[in-house]
Amino acid sequence: MAADIGLVGLGTMGAALALNIAEKGFDVAVFNRTTSVTRGFTAEAGPLAARITPCEDLAALVAALETPRAIILMVPAGAPVDQMIAALRPLLDADDLIIDCGNANFHDTRRRAAEAAAAGSPYLGIGVSGGEEGARHGPSIMGGGPKPAWDRVAPILEAIAARFEGTPCAAWMGPDGAGHFVKTVHNGIEYADMQMIAEIYGIMRDGLAFEAEEVALAFEAWNRGPLRSYLIEITGEVARAVDPGTGLPVIDIILDRAGQKGTGRWTAIEAQHLGAPATAIEAAVAARNISARLEERALGATRFAFASRSVPTEPALLDRLEDALLAGKIACYAQGFGILAAASEEFGWSLPMAGIARVWRAGCIIRSALLDDMARALEGNAGENLMFAPRFAEMLTRTHGSLRAVVAQAALAGIATPALGAALAYFDMMRTRRSTANLLQAQRDFFGAHGFERIDRPGAFHGPWGSHAPEPVRH
Repeated sequence: MAADIGLVGLGTMGAALALNIAEKGFDVAVFNRTTSVTRGFTAEAGPLAARITPCEDLAALVAALETPRAIILMVPAGAPVDQMIAALRPLLDADDLIIDCGNANFHDTRRRAAEAAAAGSPYLGIGVSGGEEGARHGPSIMGGGPKPAWDRVAPILEAIAARFEGTPCAAWMGPDGAGHFVKTVHNGIEYADMQMIAEIYGIMRDGLAFEAEEVALAFEAWNRGPLRSYLIEITGEVARAVDPGTGLPVIDIILDRAGQKGTGRWTAIEAQHLGAPATAIEAAVAARNISARLEERALGATRFAFASRSVPTEPALLDRLEDALLAGKIACYAQGFGILAAASEEFGWSLPMAGIARVWRAGCIIRSALLDDMARALEGNAGENLMFAPRFAEMLTRTHGSLRAVVAQAALAGIATPALGAALAYFDMMRTRRSTANLLQAQRDFFGAHGFERIDRPGAFHGPWGSHAPEPVRH
């Protein structure tokens, strides 16, 4: 019997996704460049092996599929995707569908979609979030490409997706690179969310001398409140874990150098191109870059030794830390949805903003209790800054004082809070009626004759600097 769908690439994510597909009752044909990996995967699939057809070359994979065919690519982003498409296309019919489910740069996806459309063939670029656990048991799925192509495979994708109150966390986002762009911004938000959590941990560890168990207790308590989320949950578990070899908390023996695969950087870069504020995400990317500079940081710690790193304690301190993290999180998500809104307009995607929040409610790394409220806030108000929605405006009114106090006390203690500080500055700038950009425009006109607008009458003007004109000269 022909398989319902094919999958190329049996790495960690590909293997988990293939097992998920089989478990949901679909027959899947699989191929990996290393034949022994394909055989080993099938041998270890247990009862699910009955729904898996192992293939030792691409021609066998294509022959094993029901027509019109659909093939998922789970190969490394970049050139390997192009190479696999080039190898597959001569074997496929014009209406056969290739689906890239890797972490692709959306510019690459837009190019591949255009090339496929020119050849008369369908192509989907799909963002998949949730890590290995999500891929195996239910990820968040963000689709991009022709809607008819999405509809062809939607029954499979919705079946394998995570569910929130019975609704699958899988949706079509728009044409060409829309799905991969939404996934990229998801990862950018993830970077900032993780960094702010780490900064709060840093205040606990360095400013309050908390032991790992005390950190765990705090995060476990917060996971029962408005901060309830996957990242808060796993932070509590991480802080509580003990290294069996040394008996020490695992978190205390991990080298403080964070890795990254580039999606957070992509978010920051695209936000700059779009003119969309992404300060918390940019700070998180920079923090990972700085974490890699171990020798320089060691030198800095010696050169600029700081006497006091303690933070004043108070009875409600943990409540302040919780509220500060909540305020920072809201500002971060507001920036993320602002980037999505800017991209939607720039690329003509009509991204479903409320739908994006719904897809992120389960399965993905940034899933949290707040996303259901965000979906409701964005319904019918997709272009509004999320901070201004009544629900979140009320929360920020209540919590921004704590964010301010925490950032200030951390600064006085010499504890870095780049993402929390960036979130606070963004909040303050977005509530400042008259900013200091008037001085920037004056400076730009002084050295570059760029001109400026006036507050008392329309038009473009120059200042009197560098000339004898007593009044600004209109041009």
